[in-house]
Amino acid sequence: MCSDEKNLMMLNATNRRIVAWLLLVFLGACGSSNTNRLCLGAPLNQDATRNLEGRDGRADAQNVAPVADLVVRNAKVVTIDRDNPRAEAIAFKAGRIIVATTNRAVEKYIKGGVTEVIDAQGRLVAPGFNDAHIHFDSVYPDYVDLRYITDPAVITERVRAAVARARPGELIRGGRWEHEMFHNRQWPTKELIDAVSPDNPVVLTRADGHSVLVNSYVIRHSQITKDTPDPFGGQIQRDPATGECTGIFKEKAKSLLRYGDVPVERTPEEQRQRRMQGWQAAFDMAARSGVTSIQVPGAGDFDLYQKFKDAGKLTLRATIGGPLTADTDKLEHYAQLRRKYPGTDDWIRFGYLKGFCDGTLGSGTALFFAPYADAPETSGLPQMPYDRLEKLVVAADGASFQVGIHAIGDKGNHWVLNAYQKAQQVNGRRDSRHRIEHSQVLCDADIPRFASLGVVASMQPTHCITDKRFAEKRIGMARCRGAYAWRRLMDAKATIAFGTDYPVEPIDPLEGLYAAVTRKDRAGEPGNGWFPAQRLSMEEAIRLYTLDAAYAEFMEGRKGMIRKGYLGDVVVFDRDLMTIPHDQIMSARVDYTIVGGKIVYRREGMN
Repeated sequence: MCSDEKNLMMLNATNRRIVAWLLLVFLGACGSSNTNRLCLGAPLNQDATRNLEGRDGRADAQNVAPVADLVVRNAKVVTIDRDNPRAEAIAFKAGRIIVATTNRAVEKYIKGGVTEVIDAQGRLVAPGFNDAHIHFDSVYPDYVDLRYITDPAVITERVRAAVARARPGELIRGGRWEHEMFHNRQWPTKELIDAVSPDNPVVLTRADGHSVLVNSYVIRHSQITKDTPDPFGGQIQRDPATGECTGIFKEKAKSLLRYGDVPVERTPEEQRQRRMQGWQAAFDMAARSGVTSIQVPGAGDFDLYQKFKDAGKLTLRATIGGPLTADTDKLEHYAQLRRKYPGTDDWIRFGYLKGFCDGTLGSGTALFFAPYADAPETSGLPQMPYDRLEKLVVAADGASFQVGIHAIGDKGNHWVLNAYQKAQQVNGRRDSRHRIEHSQVLCDADIPRFASLGVVASMQPTHCITDKRFAEKRIGMARCRGAYAWRRLMDAKATIAFGTDYPVEPIDPLEGLYAAVTRKDRAGEPGNGWFPAQRLSMEEAIRLYTLDAAYAEFMEGRKGMIRKGYLGDVVVFDRDLMTIPHDQIMSARVDYTIVGGKIVYRREGMN
């Protein structure tokens, strides 16, 4: 063989080695680059596995890997991290995630007798759920729960049972009824409860929290008659034949009520124990549901959360706000709370200021441009004049507070967007992340304004499958096109934060995930769902409940993803939510809830 031929063969061999090396580099990059659409979201293949191990191990080439406190392995990890969308294992140390990697690579973080190891056996692991709108409170042991009842007679029987356990004059509290679920779809009246509660005040709140049913005992003590006028922003429901109160009080009419109850005598220690037991039950309920963070609108007891934290019993992270105000003294008080519970804290933080623009669709009090289809005499009840709303928003924004306004109807949402736009014009634009709580029914022209104004749509997916039963009757098909319009908002580049509005809806995020991907009722009706073009994928729905919910509270840089350095909050499910049939989503169970790298809930039977 001549020398030229030898040189050519050597060159070809060299080229082959270079090409092979370049191919390996390309395949390795596939696992880490979110710009390579071919690879994004793909299962871990052998090359991607080597890439993950290499990236996670580079820092350890010269240093010994840290010993993890906890490791979850043999899992299908949905990280919500676009740079590393899937993993097989997670290691935690000192409350944070130190790696999301492969089963093989995680071994070096495990030390016998030190590291607790959970074998997920192929189960789904996701970031802990962050309920962006929840009225979290103590679980009241004597509450008369009326959720999902279809026969109004059940109200009578459950109140009768509650009265039998109570002392004369003791207040009977209950609710979560939804008259649109009754067989007759009629509002309940005081006659349902008067006969079984002659000596006790009774107040039963509608599921949306914006209307109540009370008995005649309460009406008498409130000195309300058929001549009592409706207050601004409220309505006393009246019998059309007699003009007498039916027992239903909507919105600000609730402020007229005086219960006349006789306080139950308990020692201070009994009261303290009862209160702490109720709160412990609430924290346990959240942990069982995989809820690791909550955002409480309006008000909350900071001291109570601090007591649980100091005792090592706080099993979720809480951002708590206050009522919206323009009063300078109250704003200064909020500023003091914000310094005491700063945004840099990982556990208890001061949040946004909550206001109300309108009512609800179910109570017929949400504010619309056009009258209700089933009640043409009204277009809803504004909770304040627009000028007042604008003044409050501008003042709070000027003091650098985040603001969240409840708005359901298209006119209510329009007003709030206008107020936020006015605040930017007056105070200048900043990263305020103001929110509209619910954002339920929107005009076409207002959908792109969320992104252009930087407004977060704080939405609750279960409201869609609850309200769709009566939405078309209330406002007609045309306006329903803009109802619960998740896909249209996302296509317009808006940020959506998911929550539940508990106790209006159940706290379980699985019901919200089901609603988001199906838009069907809980019984699993046939067909493609209500306005199916607005459905989300399961991964999108999880992201809105985790990373985007964290964005709504300025915490997306440390919470909401399974990524190195992020807070160690994850949930292990008993099945793969990404692949199971939709009718199995609500049957899924949380096997483990992990907060700050510690197991705070372990389902019975889990080792």
